[in-house]
Amino acid sequence: MLAIVVPTLLATLAFAWWFRASNTHARRLPTWAYSGRVELIVWSIPTLVVFFLGGVAWIGAHELDPARPLDSSAKPLEIQVVSLDWKWLFIYPEQGIGSVNRLVVPAGVPLHFRITSASVFNVFFVPRLGSEIYSMYGMTTQLNLQADRPGIYNGLSAHFSGDGFSDMSFDVQAVTREQFSAWTSVVSTSGPELDDAAYRGLLRQSQNVRPYTYRTVQRGLFDDIVTQKLPAGEGPPTEN
Repeated sequence: MLAIVVPTLLATLAFAWWFRASNTHARRLPTWAYSGRVELIVWSIPTLVVFFLGGVAWIGAHELDPARPLDSSAKPLEIQVVSLDWKWLFIYPEQGIGSVNRLVVPAGVPLHFRITSASVFNVFFVPRLGSEIYSMYGMTTQLNLQADRPGIYNGLSAHFSGDGFSDMSFDVQAVTREQFSAWTSVVSTSGPELDDAAYRGLLRQSQNVRPYTYRTVQRGLFDDIVTQKLPAGEGPPTEN
């Protein structure tokens, strides 16, 4: 905006100085009524500004589209995310495993998230990896992120959703591809199974839930949540 503000301020000062009463060289046209050249300048400048800003917004909006795949030669890792009261469920459909409040991913690999809510409106956010995205009951949103280097990245809920909101956080553990394969192998041999009954248990409100994993996840569970074949969570209590 300084490209507009600064020239305007300078032009204002220049006009005031040039057309001062003591300047006998200033040309005055008291009967002036119209100038095509002035009209062209007056209308062309804001038109060009609108085209420029509109172009920047158009290109930037498409480049930052959360559903736009990341440029990479590696195959994206599919992850399904469900926000609950007050915890996060992560499903790895290709590996057939699940995790609560901990997201383990391979570094340098694109991550394609499909996100929904089993309860109230929420927001999935990993600040150090990229933009946030809404999670909504009965709907699916998409987000593409990538952890370039191994490390632990803090994830959180970015929308107030009741009493347990403040502790509704999770760790994103970016590891090497070999470590990720080893982790999935260990998870698939231990822990409970996530089926309809286990999922209904997850729907119960709970706070400060320690991370744990599921060795298997019922096929199509995420789609059943989105299409509301499974019941919704209680949601925060309302007060009159």
